[in-house]
Amino acid sequence: MADERTGPELVWSRERRAPRRPAMTIGRIVEVSLALADAEGLEALSMRRVATALGSGTTSLYRYVASRDELLELMIDAVQGEDVPPPLSGDWRADLRASAGRQRAALLRHPWLGEVMSTRPVLGPNMLRQIDTALAAASALTSDISLASNAVDVVMQYVFGAVSRELAEQEAQRRTGQTEEQWRNSVGAYVEEVIAGGRYPQFARRVLDARDHSFQELFDFGLDCLLDGIAARANGPDARP
Repeated sequence: MADERTGPELVWSRERRAPRRPAMTIGRIVEVSLALADAEGLEALSMRRVATALGSGTTSLYRYVASRDELLELMIDAVQGEDVPPPLSGDWRADLRASAGRQRAALLRHPWLGEVMSTRPVLGPNMLRQIDTALAAASALTSDISLASNAVDVVMQYVFGAVSRELAEQEAQRRTGQTEEQWRNSVGAYVEEVIAGGRYPQFARRVLDARDHSFQELFDFGLDCLLDGIAARANGPDARP
């Protein structure tokens, strides 16, 4: 029973007692679970499915992982360990941009990840390393830890929002069988009619004159704007010394 003063025991602090002749490991369980979630989504992730993929019984799996929620925590932390942060350069902007880039890459590699990371943070060692690195990067801009923390939170929220649009396009392509270019061609005649009607001049300018950008270019542009705003706030008249 958990101590009332400390709350429920966390997966990260529990001592694991493996059977005398282990048929699997935590690492192998997580590896199989990641492959299943990447291929079929979180809807397919159940303790039974994971056990079947491992060639084991569900009861045996519970000897290693207490629940599906605990398994998800282990999976999230494993993903955060796929790209270990390098030493910081001391350039807060470059370092915070690198943190954002790592999170974007992780979310694109594992499309299910954003759904489970949008709630309370996982406190495994890999996640803590990523958080600590991002906070250290922002702390090179300001000694105010509250401002540094807010900067990191806002940047990561931007990453989640930007990636969700990119993943939505991937899902649309999967669902419809059309690439974005094919979709544009399919609505081309209608868009030409709209432009010819003259009721939406700014939309017409967008279609006819604006350059289309890749998701990477849009991500970089938005992140630059955000970092500019953070720098302005940190160096503004109300900034703390």
